[in-house]
This record gives sequence, C-alpha cells and structure tokens, in this order.
Amino acid sequence: MLLYRPVSPIKPTITPRNRHAISRKWISHNAVRVLYKLKEHGYFAYLVGGGVRDLLLGREPKDFDIATDATPGEIKKVFRNCRLIGRRFRLAHIHFHDEIIEVATFRSMVSDEPESVDAAPVAEQVPPVPSDEPLQDTGMAAGVVDHVPAAPGAETAAPVRTKPPRMLKTEGGMILRDNVFGTPEEDALRRDFTVNALFYSIADFSVIDYVGGMRDLERGLIRIIGDPLVRFTEDPVRMVRAVRFAALLGFDIEEKTYHAMLELKDQVALASPSRMYEEVLKLFLLGEGEKTYQLLRKTGLFGVIFPRLNDWVDTESDGFPHIWIGKALDWVDACVQSGRQVPPHILFSLMYGQYIEETAAELRKQGILPLDAMTRAVTEIMQEQALRVQIPRKIALTMRDIYWNQQRFLKQEGKYPRYFLRRPGFEDAFEYFRFVSESTGENKEIRAWWKKFIKANPLSQGEKKEMQESAERKAKPKRRRRRRGGQGKPETQKPKP
Repeated sequence: MLLYRPVSPIKPTITPRNRHAISRKWISHNAVRVLYKLKEHGYFAYLVGGGVRDLLLGREPKDFDIATDATPGEIKKVFRNCRLIGRRFRLAHIHFHDEIIEVATFRSMVSDEPESVDAAPVAEQVPPVPSDEPLQDTGMAAGVVDHVPAAPGAETAAPVRTKPPRMLKTEGGMILRDNVFGTPEEDALRRDFTVNALFYSIADFSVIDYVGGMRDLERGLIRIIGDPLVRFTEDPVRMVRAVRFAALLGFDIEEKTYHAMLELKDQVALASPSRMYEEVLKLFLLGEGEKTYQLLRKTGLFGVIFPRLNDWVDTESDGFPHIWIGKALDWVDACVQSGRQVPPHILFSLMYGQYIEETAAELRKQGILPLDAMTRAVTEIMQEQALRVQIPRKIALTMRDIYWNQQRFLKQEGKYPRYFLRRPGFEDAFEYFRFVSESTGENKEIRAWWKKFIKANPLSQGEKKEMQESAERKAKPKRRRRRRGGQGKPETQKPKP
C-alpha cells in the first residue's frame, strides 16, 4: 500500500481507540451521521475543537463541530439540509430537527503577501489524511508515527483546490481575513489553544494531535499555539478566551501565554464591540462566572473590557471594598449550575446594579427627578460601555425598568400588589429584588411577604400569554413614520379623455 508522508515536518501523535475515553455513544447522533456521510463520499472528516476536549475530560460538550477537506460547495452537494453562512470564512450548517451541526473546511495560516485582484487563482495540493485503516499498536499510550495510512485510491493525484483570497492583516498584525483552505496540519496550527486543536477521526476512532494538546490536557494547562505575542496580536480576543477556558476547566494558563496576556491586554480594546458582547455572555453565563471575573481582574483584562465599572470596583464605599459583582456572579453561577437559564438583561442588571443605583443617587442629589436620574445613569453608563461591549439598547431599557420597579415592592396595600404582579417585567424585577435582599440581608420581611403573595395569586395561562405579548410588543423597534412634504414623488396625472 502506498503510504503518505505529511508535507509539513509535523509528526502527529496518534492515540488509538483503546487508549482514550471518547465513545461514539457520547457524541451527538447527528454529528456521527454527518461524519460518516462525508467519509462515504470520499472526504476526510474529523470531530474537532472543544467537543473533543470535553469528551476527553468526561464533560458534556456544548457543540459538536466538524472539519473536513470538502469545500463548502462540495458539502452542500452532499447534504440537502445544508446552508452556507459567513463572509470572512464560509461555513456549512447542517440542519436537523433539533440541532445544527457546523462543518468547516480545513483552514490555513499563510503569509500576508500582497493580494493581486487580477491574479489568477493558485492551485493547492490537499494531501490525504488518516483514513479508515487501523493503526498498529506500538505499545505506547500515544505513539508518534512517521506516516499516516493513505486513503483507498491515494495512488492517484490528490484533489486540486482553488485558493480564495489570501489572509489580510492590519499593519499592527491583527487578522482581518483568513479565508484560506489548507491541510489538517495547517488547520490545527491556526487554532487558538493546544487543548482545542485535537481531532477525532471517525475512520478509526483515534485522536490526532499535532500540537501537544493531549499532554496539556493531562497537565491542566491552557497554552496558545505558536508565539503568544504574535497570536494575541493577530486576534486579541484570544486572551479573553484563554481566561474563559482556564476558569471553565479549572486549568492554569501556561507561563509564556500568561505573560503575553499581561503585556498585550490593552489590545483587547481593538476588538469589535459586537463580538465582545457575545464573548462576555460566554464568560459569565457558563457556570463559572465568579471565577472568570477574578481571573479577569488578576490579568487586568476586566479593566480593559469594563473600564468604568472597573474604576468603581477599585474604589471603596464607606471604607469597604466593592464586592457586589462577585456576589452577583456567584448568584448567576448557582442559577446556571441548577439548570436555570439566566437571560442577558438579568446578568447585566445584577453586575451593574449597585454602581448604577449609586450613580442615580448622586444625580438625585443634584435635584434631578428619580425616574430621570435612573434613566440618565443607565444611558450614560451603557453608552460609554458600548465603546468596548455593545450591549443592545433593549437590554439597557429593561435594566432601567428593573431598577425603577424596585420601589414598587414597598407598596403592599389594597389592589396595588395584584396590579404590579400582572405588569410586564414583574418577574425580572422580583429576581433582582430577591438577589439584593438575600445578599445584603435587607427587606427580609418584604421579600417573604411577596413570596407568599405570589404563591397565593398564581397567574392564569391567559394572563401569562397577555403579559408575554405585551413584553414582545414593547421590545419591537418602533417604525419611523415617513415625513410628508415636498420631497415625495409627484403624482402622475391621468390623461384627459
């Protein structure tokens, strides 16, 4: 049989099936179907990234992502339920009844040589990769192999791919576009951390490791692939992801990776605010938010992402340090770990609560009316935060309502409690009230009274539906009315008969 020797000098470490913990029964049935179907059509397909990492650690994966040598167009031909998405890099989403499996073509990290708009496409050889022929057991837990078995028919020339435009970077080295197809080795090298660059082969059920990810999993280390200074400059958000993975997995950050983060932390300010919003939700809504917060503070990244909030944390109130955010994130973690879903507006309301209420109190001292003071405090703080994290406007408005509704819990006479109970936003307001009361020990009697009242006055299905529809109407953006004036199109006159 013809054997294929990788074109790159990297020799992958192969861990055969009998020496790792991954089993197909722990993988999404739909992901397994996609892997096998790609294999049946002659393509190489691997389970990749965090799914492999979590399976090896005995954790339940959040996603099952797949990488293949098939191009997006070829994937679409194989799967009728496929949709292609993305501009920077085309991805295939395979839609099933209850799940979407993401499939990406192997990508490459190439030199940022000048692009020529009129240049002809460059042909690229994509070599074969490990196939369905089982590896020989060398007697090692994970042996380094000099070659990888070739796929059937590998004697013929490897398929030719046409390269899309090459990578683009800023003068400072940050990647703007990296839409370049590559080989499995190149795909592994362009990933962020070693523990996220492991491939699970459906062909022989082995784990393929080009970057030492298995070793770092055993040691409990988050290590960037390549030169940390270069990789963090290319994409500063990788520093935020390093903190998230370290907190989520209980790992340490490798020394060189950590020092590079301390040196380059300010570059996180260059990241897109809309992208940072998605990253912040991942930081604090995965069940280890408080630990993540402490590590962000330790590395200085919290001050870059939340500059104004960080300045407030660094000050003292009546001689005591501000510990509000840590308590808020502890509360969120307890909810997530118990299986409750915490929406973004509750997360940000809890995180910013004490700071915004103190800011509003200062404005009231200046003679500003309470509702106006609260509105102004939320607006100013959220507008400034939008320079780093683009928190949607509807979330800011919901936060304002939550803070304003807190005074309503003090009214317990007559029909008012029942009226308030049925107002849209009551549940969010009570969640915040309950957190504040339990954290500070204040208003215990009021909290107990409302809990008893809520239990004694359950909402009917009709009332719940009406409240939900009311909230949805309120969340919808208002359509701007067109101005009538001389700018409009003149009406065409009908010809006289």
